[in-house]
Amino acid sequence: MLAKKHPPVANLPSARWLALAEALRPALSRNDRWPVRLVEPVADPSAFQGWRLKEVAAAEALPARTIGRGEQVIVDFGEHLVGYLRLELAYVGIAMDAPLRLKLVFGEVPAEVCEPFDPFDGTLSRAWLQDELVTLDELSRPLTLPRRYAFRYLRIAVVATSVNYRVRIAALACERVTSAARPPQPLPPGLPPDLVAIDEAGLRTLANCMQTVFEDGPKRDRRLWSGDLRLQALTNYVSFADTALVKRCLYLLAGLARADGCVPACVYEFPTPSMGIDFILDYTALFPAIVLDYARASGDLDTARDLWPVARRQLEIALAHLDDEGLFVDPKTWWLFIDWADGLDKQAAVHGVLAYAAERTLALARLLERDADVAHLPALAPRMKSAARARLFDAGSGLFVSGAQRQVSWASQTWMVLAGIMTPAEGAAAFRALPALPDAVTPGGPYLWHHVIEAMLICGLKDESLARVRSYWGAMIARGATTFWEVFDPADERRSPYRSHHLNSYCHAWSCTPAYFIRRGAFAGIIGPGSTPADGRKPMAH
Repeated sequence: MLAKKHPPVANLPSARWLALAEALRPALSRNDRWPVRLVEPVADPSAFQGWRLKEVAAAEALPARTIGRGEQVIVDFGEHLVGYLRLELAYVGIAMDAPLRLKLVFGEVPAEVCEPFDPFDGTLSRAWLQDELVTLDELSRPLTLPRRYAFRYLRIAVVATSVNYRVRIAALACERVTSAARPPQPLPPGLPPDLVAIDEAGLRTLANCMQTVFEDGPKRDRRLWSGDLRLQALTNYVSFADTALVKRCLYLLAGLARADGCVPACVYEFPTPSMGIDFILDYTALFPAIVLDYARASGDLDTARDLWPVARRQLEIALAHLDDEGLFVDPKTWWLFIDWADGLDKQAAVHGVLAYAAERTLALARLLERDADVAHLPALAPRMKSAARARLFDAGSGLFVSGAQRQVSWASQTWMVLAGIMTPAEGAAAFRALPALPDAVTPGGPYLWHHVIEAMLICGLKDESLARVRSYWGAMIARGATTFWEVFDPADERRSPYRSHHLNSYCHAWSCTPAYFIRRGAFAGIIGPGSTPADGRKPMAH
């Protein structure tokens, strides 16, 4: 094995990079949003996660309604929002002779305001779930909750009062915050309504994740992850075109690299920028691709040159895990992500990621006229391709396999296409064969589905890739989504990597990329009328 422990890197200008990142901190755009209707829960097996919210009144009826102990009201803001809740309350009755205790539950999807959160069995902190107890002694001043929330629905329940008064919600608003202040670039003309709706949800997902960094999810995690950043940045370049925010994120990641120069998978902003504890090998390898995409989109080669040493270092660290023939072998010391799919063997996919990253790094070196720094890379690509085809390619099926069990997966074929190890013709044949193979591991979430679409387009499968966008992201729209979700399995709507679907993020950065494909013209020439999602569900009002 060629894997080795990397020595510390001297003279990385981390303090300067962090200072540059701080100087690029954006101001947030703020504007108010109001409820659009009052709703009540209805158990409905045909609705997403078994719950539907039925309209009972327009939002204008809210100030005339009173609620007492043990009663509640659920409001629908009509779209997913990220921001700060403001309430104006009044009491109706003899006197406010005891404190008012409210329970507020914020929901991105109906199940969050229809089901109890407890007992809780999730693998992440219960504190991520958005419920609050608020106790008020008097109601003369508006109440603005200090925490930022991500939600569409709000359940307000009266936990305790005295028998002598009831509560009236005189006014209710959310101060929405985002750093996506400029209008998005216009859509290509002539799009059918379903793709317009998919694009709108994609851009709302992106905008709600654009805060003082590109967050992965504004409800849960609320931090910068490099894997999400790469896909957010691509969508941003063809919509809001905020290259300064990408630059800030790149400098944060680079400035918080550990001693050996490895960039962390995630970073925290508060109270001061700090390195996350996670290091993901495929995210590390793809950092040079983010720098390359930024340089091409912004024309800012000075920043790319500044970050070149750390970009090159990420590839060095990743390629240390090739064996003598040039094949990736899992060192068992890294988190390999690729996708959330259960049981996925990741050797072949990570090998493809490393080959792709080497090609992107070489392209960045050529753009910056630093070819001499990576003089070994042109010879590496054929070695990695030869090793993969010799040891991972099954000639009988025409598919790449992964690991000791020779597993077949969508992830393996996808990354072999993106790396150029699989030809477009081979990839097209593979993608047409995969749906008929019951043992092939299918994608577990939108992050991998993005790469599947990208690979299909390389293989000339434009119609098939458009059909996948409509049947996957379109199915979220049909289930009531106004932003796209971190995890979505049409066959298991409560599927969660965290043992609790309430912990799932329903506005998640890596899910925004249908807007990227639509806006870059990936489906030009084949776009037809909108379609019903493949599972036959009709759009249903919440």
